[in-house]
Amino acid sequence: MQEITEQALNEERYLLYIYTPFCGTCSVARTMLEKIESVHKETIFYEMNASYFPEFMYDNKIESVPCLLIKEENQIKEKIYAFRSIGNIYRYLIQYKPELFGNN
Repeated sequence: MQEITEQALNEERYLLYIYTPFCGTCSVARTMLEKIESVHKETIFYEMNASYFPEFMYDNKIESVPCLLIKEENQIKEKIYAFRSIGNIYRYLIQYKPELFGNN
């Protein structure tokens, strides 16, 4: 995963994993996302420590962590709070990042 930058936050499309360092559920979610990246051998997700971006959290109405925020066409399309499983995350990747599967 790659740490989000101010410039990246202005991109019209991204997948953003939002966490806090001492959150156990966030650690489990991170493991799932890292596994997905290792399978595809590329960086797919940006990451953001919620503690450093309180204004972003407020402006985007992030209710809790972990959160996978999906932005496409300059709009927030999804906020996933229940990661559940790697298979569940793939459901979103198929929809929002089809190029990972050769479905451009």
